[in-house]
Amino acid sequence: MNPTPASTRQPPLILASSSAYRRELLQRLHLPFTVDVPAIDERPLPGETPPATALRLAQAKAAAVAARHPGSLVIGSDQVATLDGEQIGKPGSHEAALAQLRRMRGREVVFHTALCLADGRDGSHQVEDIRTIVKFRDLPDAELDAYLRIEQPYDCAGSAKNEGLGIAILERIDSTDPTALTGLPLIALTSMLRQAGITFFQQ
Repeated sequence: MNPTPASTRQPPLILASSSAYRRELLQRLHLPFTVDVPAIDERPLPGETPPATALRLAQAKAAAVAARHPGSLVIGSDQVATLDGEQIGKPGSHEAALAQLRRMRGREVVFHTALCLADGRDGSHQVEDIRTIVKFRDLPDAELDAYLRIEQPYDCAGSAKNEGLGIAILERIDSTDPTALTGLPLIALTSMLRQAGITFFQQ
């Protein structure tokens, strides 16, 4: 995918992700980019903490794609949701999603959104873990079930799409980077891109 003509003055920018949500967020920056999907094992390692998992996978995604595109800037990102220190994965089914929402209702869930920018020009990389604390509303089973049937967020960790109807089952979102919960923290990313020499406003 290449939404705008490639720039000759800045290195190629590549999003290492199959996520439509991350692709849509990156388009907001009005930078030309392409997408290359990394093929990595995303399972957590034994004894690995949630933020360590997110950071490792973000770096692994960026590194896998950077190896195929020398001289490019590659964005890797990964998100892990946690409740009581335990990782909450993508539900994959209605039943699993309902079980997740039942467990999380009325409680706070911490989302770790890890970001990595790999610079193929010199082999360096920047990484950051952005924490978002989400308070879920204490809703009855019937409302949770109805929400899931409408939006079917079975590919989302935590079973709620905050950019869609899922916002109605959330009571509060606390984060320093408002797009982190959707999957790509743009404040952190723009800081990394500036550090790598990317210009956002051409004169």
